[in-house]
Amino acid sequence: MSPNINSRFAWGFCALVAGAMLARPLAADEAGEKKAESGLPLTKVVMFNSGVGYFEHRGDVEGDAKIDFRFRVEDINDLLKSMILEDRGGGTISTVTYGSRDPITKTLQTFPIDLTNNPTLGQLLDQVRGERVQLDGPALTGVLLGVEKRKKEIGKDHETIEVELLNLLTDSGLRSIPLDSISGIKFVNEKLDAELRQALAVLATGHNTDKKTVSLNLLGKGKRPVRVAYIEGTPVWKTSYRLVLSDKEAPFLQGWAIVENTTEADWNNVALTLVSGRPISFKMDLYEPLYVQRPLEALNLYASLRPQTYGQDLDEAARRFAGLGGNAPAGRAGRVAGEQELERHEQLRSDAKSSLAEKSAFGAAAPKQEVDFFATPESRGAVPSAQAGEVGELFQYVIGTPVTLARQKSAMLPIVNESVKGNKVSIYNEAVQAKHPLNGLRLVNSTDLHLMQGPVTVFDGGAYAGDAKIEDLSPGAERLVSYALDLNTEVAPETKSHPEQLVSVKLIKGVMQTSRKYGRTHKYTIKNSDSKPKTVLLEYPVDANWKLVSPEKPTEKTRDKYRFAVTAEPGKPAALSVEEELVVSQQLAITNLDSNAIAFYLSQKTVSPSVKTALQDIVKRKQALQNVAQDRGRLEQQISTITQEQDRIRQNMIQLEHNSDLYKRYVQKFGAQEDAVEKMREQIQKLIADEARLRQSLDDFLISLDITG
Repeated sequence: MSPNINSRFAWGFCALVAGAMLARPLAADEAGEKKAESGLPLTKVVMFNSGVGYFEHRGDVEGDAKIDFRFRVEDINDLLKSMILEDRGGGTISTVTYGSRDPITKTLQTFPIDLTNNPTLGQLLDQVRGERVQLDGPALTGVLLGVEKRKKEIGKDHETIEVELLNLLTDSGLRSIPLDSISGIKFVNEKLDAELRQALAVLATGHNTDKKTVSLNLLGKGKRPVRVAYIEGTPVWKTSYRLVLSDKEAPFLQGWAIVENTTEADWNNVALTLVSGRPISFKMDLYEPLYVQRPLEALNLYASLRPQTYGQDLDEAARRFAGLGGNAPAGRAGRVAGEQELERHEQLRSDAKSSLAEKSAFGAAAPKQEVDFFATPESRGAVPSAQAGEVGELFQYVIGTPVTLARQKSAMLPIVNESVKGNKVSIYNEAVQAKHPLNGLRLVNSTDLHLMQGPVTVFDGGAYAGDAKIEDLSPGAERLVSYALDLNTEVAPETKSHPEQLVSVKLIKGVMQTSRKYGRTHKYTIKNSDSKPKTVLLEYPVDANWKLVSPEKPTEKTRDKYRFAVTAEPGKPAALSVEEELVVSQQLAITNLDSNAIAFYLSQKTVSPSVKTALQDIVKRKQALQNVAQDRGRLEQQISTITQEQDRIRQNMIQLEHNSDLYKRYVQKFGAQEDAVEKMREQIQKLIADEARLRQSLDDFLISLDITG
């Protein structure tokens, strides 16, 4: 494909990044060629509040033309990323040339004398050994052998220092001359001298932070229009507002856009558009030459041959494997694609709808439109102020009149100047100020403009009242703004907690499920010392665990706050109580409940009769089981006592004669005890069986429970 493209819309390759680049059309070169701005003046600027701007130059060229722009070195990357060049008169876009930026260290290494590491004079001379040089003081000419270092004694203490000696082969033989005694050195080889001077020039350019020339070459005949556009880094444009309040008139809003021209070029009658979007923008290093590190390969050296082994052909092995196992069926992948249509616009407030249709103080509202970066200035109808327009998720202000702004200057441009809807309120938040509410306004954006976030200076009654701040506000949307402390209104908050209440008890499969209710009341007492009634908005934090009981619904609710509107008459305290409740559920194993715990639930009025009956039955069953267990324990204790007694008897019998009366009495007692233990063991076995039966009966009863009433 040919590098030159002949078409009516011949697009040039070279593109400017959405980054910090300042394009400055300056003089083309020292030869005095025609300046670029005289042929391609800046005609359009679109500024985004993400810190980038779109700049467009338009003009006419004739015949083969060369247009030069100058950019700062650090901004060339932006030029290489996003510049678009269009020749609309059938011309051909040729090359776009610019000064290269090879890494200076790599460039310096290409010269015979390497200045990369800041060499000393001795190190520099060592690099040109074998060259002929002329010395001044002493006057000598010879071939440079090199520079050596020697130690030299100085002073009476025989201290030594290191000196450098220049070794030179002259017509009269070898000479060693101290470097510090040489006043001048000149290379006889003129080419080497020129290379050194060129290397120094390259080194000097590395320190140059000035601009680079970018040349646009166009080929064609006759006079024809040309357009150049690019993205460059710009300061973020900002907004500020003035809000005038009056008891007799609707609030009046005046908005300004603050823009800065930080380029070196003046803006003369530029069509300016301000866009609120944040396009993805990044920098990429396209200006710095990149070099690939290539591997170093050595020549093959053939030694004596050795026995070789050879691996299996992997393809053949795969075919064999497939033959043994059969052909595996190919899987089928399906892709389910779904798109959800998102609602893009909020429903406008009913009281703002009619206002949106009205004509503003500066002209009619502009229809929604796509941003046309290549629209001609003549295709737009000029109006004295900003026009509103939505672009997808973006929003733009089209400044109606051409903007003239000198370089390195800033300007305030009017974007809104009309009455809006709103009513005064006092906004109380205990976390903000515990005693007084804030003077505020419920502001409705009844303009046709999307109001960008920014500071608001409020004037009330012809005087400064305070400062506020608004977030982005779309047409028809409503926001609260506060600007001063309302010293004429006091709010006394009071919090009271309610005792815990048992709400319900359920018995389900051996588990007791209880619900307890906790309550709290936050009471506000409002005193209005002003001469007119006030609407006070009380903000109360939303806690997801607590349920609002009274008032049943708040006046409005945000993500984290309730708002309750209270009318406070002068001299009459107004009150509002916010009641909330929290229900906590708990599960307990019935078998873990002792008699006291069960007795507590039996005494509660909120526990249903069926639950109480079941609990009483559980108490009886647990008591019966406990009685059997106590009887078994008593018998086991008696056996343990007899066993201890028998151990004592055995010890005594060892000391006695078998025919003694005491020995015979021990034998009789031992026999009687064995008979008693045998009977008790039989009773224990029966009690164990009874205990197991009663426990199983209790477990079956608990599992069968399903009482929710």
